[in-house]
Amino acid sequence: MNENVQHEVSCFCGAVSITVTGEPEVMGYCHCDSCRNWSAGLTHAFTLYKSTNFNLTKGSDNITGFDKNPVSGDTTVVSNRVWCKTCGGHLYIDHPTMGLIDVPAALIKDLDFKPAFHVHYQETVHKMKDGLPKFKDMPKEVGGSGEELPE
Repeated sequence: MNENVQHEVSCFCGAVSITVTGEPEVMGYCHCDSCRNWSAGLTHAFTLYKSTNFNLTKGSDNITGFDKNPVSGDTTVVSNRVWCKTCGGHLYIDHPTMGLIDVPAALIKDLDFKPAFHVHYQETVHKMKDGLPKFKDMPKEVGGSGEELPE
């Protein structure tokens, strides 16, 4: 793992810039309805970075976000999706309860994307036969059932 590598990310218009340092903790595909709707894609290719490896370098006053999935009865943010106010370009999804930030793989131009698994595969609308594990929800290590589904 290269802890010194840096990736520069920006929104569609360039008003907001981000630097992520090191390699992602994990990379994969999410098939949940929320990620598909937000990304306007058949799947969401994610990269999860520790929040300490994420730095908003330009345009903090030009971002806004939305949390569709707050914890019931609590104000804790579970997945705050963030975009640029000017162009609407997607930037990241903050998962503060996990201490991780998802920077969509498509935004990291020089990343060698190596997905490890698929999550929320029970909601897929696009079957993928790539030999990777397909979790019904999430791996056990992060609070899911760990149940795998067939390709």
